[in-house]
Amino acid sequence: MEFYEEWKNSEEKIVPWVVAESPADFEKYLHYLEEQEQGKNIPEQFVPHSTYWLLLGKSRIVGAVNIRHRLNEYLKERGGHIGYGIRPSERQKGYATAILSLALAESKRMGIKNVLVTCEKSNIASEKTILKNGGKFDSEFIEECGTVVKRFWIAD
Repeated sequence: MEFYEEWKNSEEKIVPWVVAESPADFEKYLHYLEEQEQGKNIPEQFVPHSTYWLLLGKSRIVGAVNIRHRLNEYLKERGGHIGYGIRPSERQKGYATAILSLALAESKRMGIKNVLVTCEKSNIASEKTILKNGGKFDSEFIEECGTVVKRFWIAD
Protein backbone atom coordinates (compact mmCIF):
# COMPACT_ATOMS: atom_id res chain seq x y z
CA MET A 1 0.00 0.00 0.00
CA GLU A 2 2.90 2.36 0.73
CA PHE A 3 4.19 1.97 -2.84
CA TYR A 4 0.72 2.55 -4.28
CA GLU A 5 -0.10 5.49 -2.00
CA GLU A 6 3.21 7.28 -2.68
CA TRP A 7 2.61 7.10 -6.39
CA LYS A 8 -1.05 8.17 -6.11
CA ASN A 9 -0.05 11.15 -3.93
CA SER A 10 2.58 12.22 -6.47
CA GLU A 11 -0.22 12.67 -9.05
CA GLU A 12 2.06 11.16 -11.70
CA LYS A 13 0.91 8.49 -14.11
CA ILE A 14 1.57 5.12 -12.46
CA VAL A 15 3.75 2.85 -14.59
CA PRO A 16 3.33 0.05 -15.41
CA TRP A 17 -0.41 0.48 -15.73
CA VAL A 18 -1.26 -2.72 -13.85
CA VAL A 19 0.09 -1.39 -10.54
CA ALA A 20 -2.32 1.55 -10.77
CA GLU A 21 -5.00 -0.92 -9.64
CA SER A 22 -5.62 -0.57 -5.91
CA PRO A 23 -4.10 -3.43 -3.88
CA ALA A 24 -6.35 -2.64 -0.87
CA ASP A 25 -8.10 -6.02 -1.26
CA PHE A 26 -4.85 -7.90 -1.73
CA GLU A 27 -6.37 -11.35 -2.33
CA LYS A 28 -8.59 -9.90 -5.06
CA TYR A 29 -5.60 -8.08 -6.57
CA LEU A 30 -3.51 -11.28 -6.64
CA HIS A 31 -6.39 -13.16 -8.27
CA TYR A 32 -6.66 -10.40 -10.88
CA LEU A 33 -2.92 -10.65 -11.64
CA GLU A 34 -3.05 -14.45 -11.88
CA GLU A 35 -5.92 -14.28 -14.35
CA GLN A 36 -4.09 -11.66 -16.43
CA GLU A 37 -1.01 -13.88 -16.55
CA GLN A 38 -3.08 -16.84 -17.69
CA GLY A 39 -4.95 -14.75 -20.26
CA LYS A 40 -8.29 -15.22 -18.46
CA ASN A 41 -10.90 -12.46 -18.33
CA ILE A 42 -8.73 -9.97 -20.19
CA PRO A 43 -10.13 -7.46 -22.69
CA GLU A 44 -9.90 -8.50 -26.33
CA GLN A 45 -7.14 -5.98 -27.14
CA PHE A 46 -4.95 -7.20 -24.24
CA VAL A 47 -2.44 -10.06 -24.19
CA PRO A 48 -1.37 -12.28 -21.28
CA HIS A 49 1.21 -10.57 -19.08
CA SER A 50 3.17 -11.07 -15.85
CA THR A 51 3.91 -8.49 -13.16
CA TYR A 52 6.91 -8.42 -10.82
CA TRP A 53 8.13 -6.05 -8.10
CA LEU A 54 11.64 -4.92 -7.23
CA LEU A 55 12.20 -5.06 -3.48
CA LEU A 56 14.72 -3.25 -1.35
CA GLY A 57 15.35 -5.52 1.61
CA LYS A 58 12.45 -7.79 2.44
CA SER A 59 9.52 -5.43 2.23
CA ARG A 60 10.14 -2.04 0.56
CA ILE A 61 8.82 -2.06 -2.99
CA VAL A 62 10.86 0.33 -5.13
CA GLY A 63 9.53 -0.55 -8.56
CA ALA A 64 7.38 -2.77 -10.71
CA VAL A 65 7.65 -4.30 -14.15
CA ASN A 66 5.07 -5.83 -16.46
CA ILE A 67 6.08 -8.28 -19.18
CA ARG A 68 3.67 -8.94 -22.04
CA HIS A 69 4.04 -12.51 -23.26
CA ARG A 70 3.51 -11.52 -26.89
CA LEU A 71 2.64 -8.45 -28.92
CA ASN A 72 -0.53 -7.51 -30.73
CA GLU A 73 -0.71 -4.72 -33.32
CA TYR A 74 -1.23 -2.00 -30.70
CA LEU A 75 1.70 -3.16 -28.56
CA LYS A 76 3.96 -3.44 -31.62
CA GLU A 77 3.56 0.31 -32.10
CA ARG A 78 3.23 1.75 -28.61
CA GLY A 79 3.54 -0.53 -25.62
CA GLY A 80 6.17 -3.12 -26.38
CA HIS A 81 6.92 -6.19 -24.29
CA ILE A 82 8.01 -4.48 -21.07
CA GLY A 83 6.66 -1.61 -19.02
CA TYR A 84 8.44 -0.60 -15.83
CA GLY A 85 8.38 2.13 -13.24
CA ILE A 86 10.19 3.21 -10.11
CA ARG A 87 8.37 4.95 -7.25
CA PRO A 88 9.11 8.68 -7.12
CA SER A 89 11.24 8.63 -3.93
CA GLU A 90 13.56 5.91 -5.28
CA ARG A 91 14.49 7.29 -8.70
CA GLN A 92 18.02 8.09 -9.91
CA LYS A 93 19.50 5.25 -7.86
CA GLY A 94 19.99 2.67 -10.63
CA TYR A 95 16.80 0.73 -9.90
CA ALA A 96 15.29 1.28 -13.36
CA THR A 97 18.38 -0.18 -15.02
CA ALA A 98 18.25 -3.14 -12.62
CA ILE A 99 14.54 -3.85 -13.04
CA LEU A 100 14.76 -3.72 -16.84
CA SER A 101 17.79 -6.03 -16.78
CA LEU A 102 15.89 -8.52 -14.60
CA ALA A 103 12.84 -8.25 -16.85
CA LEU A 104 14.97 -8.98 -19.91
CA ALA A 105 16.32 -12.12 -18.22
CA GLU A 106 12.77 -13.20 -17.40
CA SER A 107 11.63 -12.43 -20.97
CA LYS A 108 14.41 -14.66 -22.27
CA ARG A 109 13.30 -17.43 -19.90
CA MET A 110 9.77 -17.01 -21.33
CA GLY A 111 11.15 -17.53 -24.85
CA ILE A 112 10.95 -13.91 -26.02
CA LYS A 113 14.09 -13.45 -28.10
CA ASN A 114 13.68 -9.90 -29.36
CA VAL A 115 12.16 -7.50 -26.86
CA LEU A 116 10.45 -4.24 -27.80
CA VAL A 117 10.65 -1.49 -25.17
CA THR A 118 9.13 1.95 -25.68
CA CYS A 119 9.21 5.29 -23.89
CA GLU A 120 7.92 8.76 -24.47
CA LYS A 121 10.44 10.90 -26.33
CA SER A 122 10.42 13.38 -23.43
CA ASN A 123 11.42 10.67 -20.93
CA ILE A 124 15.20 10.96 -21.23
CA ALA A 125 15.82 8.88 -18.07
CA SER A 126 13.86 5.94 -19.48
CA GLU A 127 15.63 6.21 -22.84
CA LYS A 128 19.01 6.07 -21.04
CA THR A 129 17.84 3.02 -19.09
CA ILE A 130 16.81 1.25 -22.29
CA LEU A 131 20.12 2.10 -23.99
CA LYS A 132 22.11 0.86 -20.95
CA ASN A 133 20.31 -2.47 -21.36
CA GLY A 134 21.27 -2.84 -25.02
CA GLY A 135 18.35 -1.08 -26.66
CA LYS A 136 18.74 -0.22 -30.33
CA PHE A 137 16.60 2.64 -31.60
CA ASP A 138 14.04 1.53 -34.19
CA SER A 139 11.55 4.34 -34.83
CA GLU A 140 9.22 6.94 -33.42
CA PHE A 141 5.46 6.79 -33.26
CA ILE A 142 3.13 9.77 -32.75
CA GLU A 143 0.04 9.00 -30.69
CA GLU A 144 -3.34 10.60 -31.46
CA CYS A 145 -2.77 13.06 -28.57
CA GLY A 146 0.54 14.18 -30.11
CA THR A 147 2.86 12.33 -27.72
CA VAL A 148 5.95 10.99 -29.48
CA VAL A 149 6.86 7.43 -28.47
CA LYS A 150 10.34 6.04 -29.17
CA ARG A 151 10.70 2.33 -29.97
CA PHE A 152 13.79 0.26 -29.11
CA TRP A 153 14.59 -3.41 -29.70
CA ILE A 154 16.78 -5.44 -27.38
CA ALA A 155 18.00 -8.71 -28.88
CA ASP A 156 18.59 -11.86 -26.87
